[in-house]
Amino acid sequence: MSRAPELDAILRGSPSLMRVLTTVRALDLPDWRVFSGAVYQTVWNARTGRAPDYGLKDFDIGYFDPNTSWDAEDVVIRRVADAFEPPLKDMVEVRNQARVHLWFEGRFGEPYAPLGGTDEALERFVCPAFAIGVRLGPDDTISVAAPFGLDDVFDMVLRPNPLRGVARGWARTTASARARWPEATILEPETTR
Repeated sequence: MSRAPELDAILRGSPSLMRVLTTVRALDLPDWRVFSGAVYQTVWNARTGRAPDYGLKDFDIGYFDPNTSWDAEDVVIRRVADAFEPPLKDMVEVRNQARVHLWFEGRFGEPYAPLGGTDEALERFVCPAFAIGVRLGPDDTISVAAPFGLDDVFDMVLRPNPLRGVARGWARTTASARARWPEATILEPETTR
C-alpha cells in the first residue's frame, strides 16, 4: 500500500470524516471500521478538487459483535447516533457485520455467508475501490484495511469485485457514482474478464 501516506493525508483533510473517526474511536466499538463511500468518495473529491464532503450520502460504520440479536445492534445504533449532532447524526449508519448474513439476501437477493470479522466484509463489497476501511487508533494513526489495494480508488476505477462477481445492483451503484463523479472509469463486467 504505497499510497497509504497519500490516503492518510486526504482523510485527515476531511473535517467531517475526522470527526466521525474521532467520535467512533471514543465509543470503543469492537472491531470497527469506517468504510465504503466515506473513504472512496473523500479520495475522489481530493483527486478532482471538490470539497471533502461533496456527494457523500453517509458514513458507513461496521463493527463486529458475536451477539447477532437485533436488540443488541439497536443499542449500538442508538448509542452511535446519540454521539453526534446534526448533520452528522443523520449521516452515520452503523451495522454489526456479524448480522449481515441474516438480512443481506432478503435485501439484495444474493446469498451472504457469515463473517468472522469486520475486515472480512471488505472482500465482499461491490467494487475494489469501495473495499477500503479505516480506523483511528488511540495514538491517532489511521489504520487501513484494503484487501484489493488502493490503486482503483486513486485511479477512480470501478470494476466488479473479482471475489464476488457482478453484484445485482451493479448498474445502479455505478450510475450513482458516475453521476456525482463523471471522471470515474467504469469497467463493465464484460470488459473485466
